[in-house]
Amino acid sequence: MPAPYPTIEQLAADLAAGRTTAVQLTEAALARAQDPAGEGARTFTLIDTERARAAAQASDTLRAAGIVRSPLEGLPVSVKDLFDIGGQVTTAGSVVLKDAAPAARNAPVIDRLIAAGAVIVGRTNMTEFAFSGLGLNPHYGTPKNPWDRASGRIPGGSSSGAAVSVTDGMAAVGIGSDTGGSVRIPSALCGLTGFKPTQRRVPIDGTVPLSTSLDSIGPLAASVRCCAIVDAVLAGEPPTVPPARDVRDARLAVPETLVLDGIDNAVAASFERACALLQAAGARLSRIAVPEFAELGRLHARGTLAGAEAWAWHRQLLTERGSAYDPRVGLRMRGGEAMGAADYIDLVEARRRWIAAVEARIAGFDALLMPTVPVVAPRIDELQGSDQAYFAANGLMLRNPTLINFLDGCALSLPCHAQGELPVGLTLAAAGGQDARVLALGLGVEQLLRTVK
Repeated sequence: MPAPYPTIEQLAADLAAGRTTAVQLTEAALARAQDPAGEGARTFTLIDTERARAAAQASDTLRAAGIVRSPLEGLPVSVKDLFDIGGQVTTAGSVVLKDAAPAARNAPVIDRLIAAGAVIVGRTNMTEFAFSGLGLNPHYGTPKNPWDRASGRIPGGSSSGAAVSVTDGMAAVGIGSDTGGSVRIPSALCGLTGFKPTQRRVPIDGTVPLSTSLDSIGPLAASVRCCAIVDAVLAGEPPTVPPARDVRDARLAVPETLVLDGIDNAVAASFERACALLQAAGARLSRIAVPEFAELGRLHARGTLAGAEAWAWHRQLLTERGSAYDPRVGLRMRGGEAMGAADYIDLVEARRRWIAAVEARIAGFDALLMPTVPVVAPRIDELQGSDQAYFAANGLMLRNPTLINFLDGCALSLPCHAQGELPVGLTLAAAGGQDARVLALGLGVEQLLRTVK
């Protein structure tokens, strides 16, 4: 199935040929974002009309002078509401910070996007403080999944607005954060491609943190090539795309521990179809046990890195303004208070050993292959009224992607559903530092998946 959304390279070609301008692309994106009949009011916490128009005009002026700074030149881009932009208040999808001082300077990733010529159209809505994989937000509303607006399905989180900004043509690319799947989950549920890089490659300075040990920054976009271009810009590297890796003889490990538990029929059918396609194309799939995955519950018996680090950052705000938080987010953060310093240090050390063990187990493979999440997007109304349903769904959404964050690895989620089906994401993942390998292999897998009708 071809990519249903325009790619960076398609838009860049239109700009180069004079078929459109940065101003025209930006005005179209802003019109969609401000359409009262659309999802813009729930997708953005701030639409930066004046600054976006000025940046688009500047981009067209530079292009007329023969200056094109990158493939992102003149393209509308959305950024999650946890990145600092000088002069704006960074609210992180919350009302708790709405009266905070504006940011004094841009986050490094914002500076890199601007230097690449991107036109930042606004700040996208998110799960409050990024602490959920569902995308629900009681303060600013929850943007509905584009694939089933009638039923009101979740977009996935926490980068909910980032995904919908791309699906609804409000941006060519969305920039999100990923602590336990927050780029990959909404990409999977909304039919997009999302990439979580090795954490150390992209600076997280100038962002509201959830977990400084786990937070990563990545793109949600129309294709693997789009993700590779944006990832390079965010990492301060030349914006090039690696050569596609043919899937023939690619060594892919399908973990049978944990990641297939609780899988629904739609995800199971799409995943097995993708596996069959890869095998028919010559990929060497091995279904393996990864007992380390089953150990995470025991390792986290005394608490999690995200819980402890979120509590450390929020403890004063929770004491002073706890009633203003989303109750479910506040509840999870308060759980970090019970984790002692020794427990935290023990977990950091256990993680180091766990990473070494998993890396040794998967060293003979080019990538892990698994469903991004084990179920299709549930309905918003099924989760809003029930804490039990909310936390059960959240656990399922986060379970598979979180493994790669804890591994300090990199991962790509690609759509693998057939036309007319609810979106399903296929994950290619590897140990830290294997980003180029995963993207190159992802290009080959994407070509194969697009033959699915």
